[in-house]
Amino acid sequence: MTGFPSLLHSDDEQQLRETVRRQLAARADWSSVLRRVEADDPYDADTWRTLAAQTGAAGLPVPEELGGAGASWRETAVVAEELGRSLAVVPFLGSAVLATAALLHAGESELLPQVAGGERTAVLAVPLSTWPGSSFPTSVSVEGDALTGRVTSVGDAGAADVLLVPAIGPDGPSLWAVEAFEVTPRTSLDMTRPLGDVTLSGSSGRRVAEGAAAEAALQHALMVGAGILASEQLGLAEQCLETTIAYLKERYQFGRPLGSYQALKHRLASLWVEVTRARATARYAAGCLATQDPDTAVAVAVAAAICSDVAVLAAEECVQLHGGLGFTWEHPAHLWLKRAKADQIALGTPDRHRAALADLVDLPLGAG
Repeated sequence: MTGFPSLLHSDDEQQLRETVRRQLAARADWSSVLRRVEADDPYDADTWRTLAAQTGAAGLPVPEELGGAGASWRETAVVAEELGRSLAVVPFLGSAVLATAALLHAGESELLPQVAGGERTAVLAVPLSTWPGSSFPTSVSVEGDALTGRVTSVGDAGAADVLLVPAIGPDGPSLWAVEAFEVTPRTSLDMTRPLGDVTLSGSSGRRVAEGAAAEAALQHALMVGAGILASEQLGLAEQCLETTIAYLKERYQFGRPLGSYQALKHRLASLWVEVTRARATARYAAGCLATQDPDTAVAVAVAAAICSDVAVLAAEECVQLHGGLGFTWEHPAHLWLKRAKADQIALGTPDRHRAALADLVDLPLGAG
C-alpha cells in the first residue's frame, strides 16, 4: 500500500459536494425526477450540461491538458454520492465513469477532451451487469472498420452520441469508437437509469485500442465503475436513512413521535451502523482508485459487495418505516428502492465481488 487514504472529504471535496447538492436540489429534486421518468425522454440534458459546465463533472479525473478538471476518482466519487441521493437522470456512470476510464487507460486523446468537456456523451457498450474480471465480450464482430452485432442492456445508451464498443475481429479483441448505431429502449426496474439494446449493422468505427491494450482498458473501466458505483450506493443509503429519521421525528402516533419508540430506534441504530460501514469501504475504494494503490482490486471488491447490500437494506427500511406513505407512487422511496435493487446487479452482484475477493486474498470458497 502507498498509504491509507483519508475517509473524510477534504475542504475542496466538501465544497464540490455542496455545489453539486445545490445544483441537484434546484434542478433535480425527487418530484422533478418522478415527472421525468414518466415522460417519453427521461434524460435530463439541461442538468447534465450544468453539472459538466459548472463543476466539471463530465471529466473530473481527466488531466487539464486533455480538457478535464485535473482532479481524480475521489472527486468523481463525491459527485456519485450526490447523484445517488438525487437519482437525477443523467449519464454520469455511463459517460463520466465507464467510458472516461476506458478512454484514459487507452491513452485516447481525440474523443476524450470532447467527453470531458461535456460536448459529447460517450457510453461503454457492454451490458450493465458486466463485472470486473469477466471475459471480453464477443457479441460484436469487426471486419476492416465495420462492426456488426448487438449488445443488450447497455446503461445510458439512449443518451450517447458515441459508443465505445468492444469487438472481436481476425486479430483478436479491440475497442472502437462508433457513431452510427441504433438503440432500442428496454423496460428496466430502475426508471432513473434507462437501459437500451444497441444494434450495429456494419457500422464504421475508429479503433481506440487493440489486443491486450483493449482488454486492459475494458477491465480498468469495469473496475473503476464498480468502485464509483459503491459511492453512488452510499449516497442513496445515506439519503434513505436521513429521510426516514426526519419522518419518524415529525410523524406522531398515540401522542408521541414514532421515532421515540424503542423498536424503531433499534432499527435505525442498526441501519446507521451499516451505512457507516458502507461509507468507510466506499471512501477507501475511491481513494485507492485515485492513487492507483496496489490494494485497489481488494478495496473495490469489498466496497461493491458491502455497499450493494446496504443500499437495498436502507431503501427497504425507508419504505417500511414510512408506513403506508412509503408504498405510494408519490413518495420517492420506491425510486430509491428500484435504484438500489438495480445497482445490486450492475457491474457485478455482491456474490460476484465476494468470489473475486476470495481469489484476491487466496481464500478458498466455502472455507469456514
